[in-house]
Amino acid sequence: MKTTFTCLVLCAVILAGAVSSFPFERKAAAGKEQKVRYASWDDVNVIAHGLLQLGHGLKEHVDKTKGQVRDIAAKLRSFDGTVAELGRQTQRLQEDGEALRAKARGLEERENQVLNMSAELWEKTEELQRDRQRVHDRVGKLEEKVDGMLQGEGLEIANDSEAHIVQWMLEAQNRRIDDLVEKIHQQQEKLEKQNVRIVTLYNQIKQRKERGSLRRKADEAALNGSIEQGDSPIRMASNCHELFLQGRAPVYCQMTSEGGWTVIQKRHDGSLDFDQVWQAYQNGFGNLDGEFWLGLEKIHSLSRQGENILLVEISDWKDESRTMRYRFRLGGAESDYALHLQDGSSETLESALTSDPAGLPFSTRDRDNDHKADINCAEHLSGGWWFSSCGHSNLNGKYFSSPPPKQRHQRKQGVFWKTWRGRYYPLKTTVMKIAPAEIDYKS
Repeated sequence: MKTTFTCLVLCAVILAGAVSSFPFERKAAAGKEQKVRYASWDDVNVIAHGLLQLGHGLKEHVDKTKGQVRDIAAKLRSFDGTVAELGRQTQRLQEDGEALRAKARGLEERENQVLNMSAELWEKTEELQRDRQRVHDRVGKLEEKVDGMLQGEGLEIANDSEAHIVQWMLEAQNRRIDDLVEKIHQQQEKLEKQNVRIVTLYNQIKQRKERGSLRRKADEAALNGSIEQGDSPIRMASNCHELFLQGRAPVYCQMTSEGGWTVIQKRHDGSLDFDQVWQAYQNGFGNLDGEFWLGLEKIHSLSRQGENILLVEISDWKDESRTMRYRFRLGGAESDYALHLQDGSSETLESALTSDPAGLPFSTRDRDNDHKADINCAEHLSGGWWFSSCGHSNLNGKYFSSPPPKQRHQRKQGVFWKTWRGRYYPLKTTVMKIAPAEIDYKS
């Protein structure tokens, strides 16, 4: 750009010099008249044309320079905006960091309180155990004294009234012992419940800390313009209760104060078609963040590790809900994943899952294993289920939003639990989950 401008200036100077030489005078010989000569019209045209081209060149150069200046100014404004946005993001990150540090300090204080409470409870338990031992020693001495009195060793009972007094003392002492033992049992139960709460609270604190750490890392990566991916440090666990003990809570797990429940089925909006074939029900389908069926093979793998509990939660369109609990076992593929129910408790609600000593196999529209000889219940009702007959329950049927279809033959294909709202009432939500029997599942 600078070189072009310099060339144009030099051309202008040369042309200006050429113009200044016209007109010119030539002196004649001495004593003769001076004659004036002027440049020709063609020379003037050439010079004018050169000056015109020089003007156009200068104008183009000026216009081009203005465009470049405008581009530079726009880039500077954009850069200024980016710098300002980065400054705002940096300030937000600093504020978030301060808030997270304040939360972390609060969580640490709460954790220290929990640990101090646990230590106090353990001290009380040890004190109760020492009191129990002292009472036991006193009772032993008293029994030895009474035996000696009854056998005439050291003291003789003068009459029956003294024997009654001794008997009354023994009964009073026994009552005191029983009361103390009962108090010890109550304290132990409270201590166990408190320990469960402490574990739950400690796990919640760990999860909050981890979420805060992950959030900070994500914000820092977003500021730098890239997010690095890596392998998850969480080791594999056999069920959600193990993850509960580790303080982890994956999407398909529900963590409660009792422990971790593995969700095997969830329906709430009808976004997923449950009218699937055998292979789909065997492998599982759906999205763990929405509606899904975990898969018969996975459920079998989880349930064969020991005694398990099946929890069924259902709700209607008035948002009333019911819960059924069973001790259960699920067979493998060789038994068509037969369901064995050992017992069930559902408060006043009668179970709609049939208990069969031989187990109830799973059925789909392409694998008829139900107890109806003339009808394929899965094809007749829609969806795969543990059908004995076609009328007790089907939580994998068609999902009908409120209001349901008016035709009864359509409504019977819906999600129903006959012993609660009847066979023709489509339920709003269903959740099925399992956990090891070691969880205290009392209501």
